[in-house]
Amino acid sequence: MNDDQLLRYARQILMPQFGIEGQEKLLESHIAIIGLGGLGSPAAMYLAAAGVGELTLVDGDELDLTNLQRQIAHQEHNIGINKTISAKETLYTLNPEPVINCVSNQLHDEQLEALIKKVDLVIDATDNFDSRFEINQICFKHKKPLVSGAAIRLEGQLSVYDFRNEDSPCYRCLYHEVDAQTETCSENGILGPVVGTIGCLQALEAIKVITGIGDSLQGQLMIFDAFSMDWRKMKLRKDPACPVCGTHS
Repeated sequence: MNDDQLLRYARQILMPQFGIEGQEKLLESHIAIIGLGGLGSPAAMYLAAAGVGELTLVDGDELDLTNLQRQIAHQEHNIGINKTISAKETLYTLNPEPVINCVSNQLHDEQLEALIKKVDLVIDATDNFDSRFEINQICFKHKKPLVSGAAIRLEGQLSVYDFRNEDSPCYRCLYHEVDAQTETCSENGILGPVVGTIGCLQALEAIKVITGIGDSLQGQLMIFDAFSMDWRKMKLRKDPACPVCGTHS
């Protein structure tokens, strides 16, 4: 690290659990953030500010006015352009150092697999089960840690699936099938700070996994009820019948 980096990241480096070694791990890491909406926006901003060396942003949507209430990586003058381009502009105002790659279309199958194979960790900030299932399956196949978050109305949830650990459950252990009645924010609403809280925690868990500090949420589901300000944790266990990571999958 150079003198400017030592100064920029000094408050992290000062922590005995983190130190220069932790910062160097961040600077050498490559994280993919899939979805640059309410979850991906704060996650990307905190990871860029913290000094992740390379970020690949993936989102096929263009920014519109309804996004600005919660998707804080974007500004009004960028309405109509792709969210990854908009977010990249904001991230470079926070920290010009990271390499930021923009993928301005939805990735599936071989393209998504090619991306996940070359990163160190994936943040799933998408808003639908089909995408979450596909990301989970590819991360499991290539043993890439996955930080998954979701939020709607006044509720949020967060979990970490670290497939480097053979005992780790996967997202399909929690949700076996797509729910035909899946609710969306456009239909049911979302309070901005709720999704922002979960996105910030996704960044925190990603930093912990990359640097190896603390205990991650692997094997646990954290549930946030903003209405009552209640936090709960549920234990998740590997399901032998899981269609992705189960014994007979």
